[in-house]
Amino acid sequence: MLHEVSRWLGHWVSVAEGLDVVATAGTPDEALAAIDENKPDVAMLDVRMPPTHTDQGIVAAVEARRRRPDLAVLVLSAYVGQTFATELLGGGVGGLGYLLKERVGRVEEFLDALYRVAAGGTAIDPEVVAQLFTRSRQDTRLDRLSPRERDVLALMAEGLGNTAIAERLVVTEGAVHKHIRSIFAKLDLSPTDQMDRRVAVVLRNLEDLQRPA
Repeated sequence: MLHEVSRWLGHWVSVAEGLDVVATAGTPDEALAAIDENKPDVAMLDVRMPPTHTDQGIVAAVEARRRRPDLAVLVLSAYVGQTFATELLGGGVGGLGYLLKERVGRVEEFLDALYRVAAGGTAIDPEVVAQLFTRSRQDTRLDRLSPRERDVLALMAEGLGNTAIAERLVVTEGAVHKHIRSIFAKLDLSPTDQMDRRVAVVLRNLEDLQRPA
């Protein structure tokens, strides 16, 4: 659904097994029409699309999901837009992704995110998560967390599962599980094994922590 990304992906179709670009579109209406016609597994949309070049891509993504709740959507942005991210993820995060465009050039990271979203998971750009932490007030519940727990929380918010978190932090899955139980207890969250709900509650919690008391 994105011209420049589609051209880039065209070079990788033979490398990434099962990946095929079925349509491209230049406007939200064209994107929605292409989605209705081709019924793709994943739709990629730019946040800024004509005619306003503001949040048209997010609006189209939300509408596409309204029409097809099972559609996986990956939104790309040139910069971190927290409002855009929370708007996109507001209705649930299964099969949704929000990445910075610079991530596209990092082939392995981008394809990992793409396949994760296509499989019903979540892919939230690390920079988005980092800014959520940075903008949080200093006198919040996040202060209850240890440095390692904050690392785990950030990776959870990106959409990584326990195994991936353990590999990233070079610790055991058992250690990750203990950290997550501690995080949920300290932040007064209800634990769940469902990744989409778990990511949703983490993001909602981080968003709430940024609001003025």
